[in-house]
Amino acid sequence: MESNQTNHVPTGMGKEQERILSIDFFRGLVMFILVSGIATLFHQMTEQGQGGAFIAWLDKHSNHGNWFEIYFWDLIQPFFMFIVGVSMPFSLSKRLARGDSWKRSFIHALKRSFWLLLLGFMLGAKDDTYYLTNILPQLAFVYVFAFLLLQKDVKWQLVVSFALILVSDLLYQLWSIKGYNMPYTPDHNFGAWLDSVTVGHLHPDHWVTFNAVPTCAHILWGVCIGKLLMTDWPRKKKLWIMLSTGVAGIMGGYLLGLCIPMIERISTGSFVIFSGGWCLLAMGLSYLFVDILRFRKVATFFAIVGMNPIFIYLFSSLGGKSLLTRMARPFTYRLFGWGGDMVINMVTIAVVAFMVWGICYYLYKRNIFIKL
Repeated sequence: MESNQTNHVPTGMGKEQERILSIDFFRGLVMFILVSGIATLFHQMTEQGQGGAFIAWLDKHSNHGNWFEIYFWDLIQPFFMFIVGVSMPFSLSKRLARGDSWKRSFIHALKRSFWLLLLGFMLGAKDDTYYLTNILPQLAFVYVFAFLLLQKDVKWQLVVSFALILVSDLLYQLWSIKGYNMPYTPDHNFGAWLDSVTVGHLHPDHWVTFNAVPTCAHILWGVCIGKLLMTDWPRKKKLWIMLSTGVAGIMGGYLLGLCIPMIERISTGSFVIFSGGWCLLAMGLSYLFVDILRFRKVATFFAIVGMNPIFIYLFSSLGGKSLLTRMARPFTYRLFGWGGDMVINMVTIAVVAFMVWGICYYLYKRNIFIKL
């Protein structure tokens, strides 16, 4: 069985394929946006009436939209899921090339998912409630599923991804239990019912655990792009495929949204396809600027963050960024107090962002890559 599976994932890669910098750049840029605190800066400026309409627009897109609204921040989790999928074929090919069996690699995937689930549970749990809706438990669910399909043909990965979206939408549309038969109403849909009978309570912001099923498409589409990047096809052909399918996904999701509303909190089919299109487009643009046009210096800055994504996410979520803020604030207050609270806050956020980057750089220079 192992010999048949390895036919679809190369066990050896050329020097160029071993590290496609645009993958680390894309991942690092997403993580830097997520943990840098830049969204807080826009919010503070807007609250104080500074920055005008453009800063207000940035502030709006630095937060999740309301139920029927989609902003840039709603793309962060799809981006992360997608880029994990892109990396999976590279990771497995390296394991197989060094002699690991498929079974051993699968056991590693199971262990990784267990730790992701455990850490996600810890981050989302309170004394009397817990939620499995943040990115880590969601990733834990989809990672093993994607691994099982990792060595199948791309056509089957695409078929399964769209089947998951279709089944999810049908469940929302056809679910008939009273009180949970309104597919696009917060807390009264299939996803809410499932949480009510599993975890026993609903999320205050209407997120649902079932999102892991339709958004599994994001990681599967990432796997498809990872396989594409591993081929010997001309770079322009790879770029054209990513950009064209990305634009098609955005347009397709928008058109489907005319029938099925785009709602991130329950990951409707229109949202999954729309956000998946943005994933493909963003990956294509990253590949263009980093691996084709060779803007390597700027890319390396963000790639350094992308090489330790789980660590930096946990560091930020567990209060590390707050600690850095407490360390920086005494200096920024005294050096920039002449500019008032706005200037102090702006400088502090920038300093903390670079301190976070500095930690990642320290780990990178010492070849420390913290993985599950």
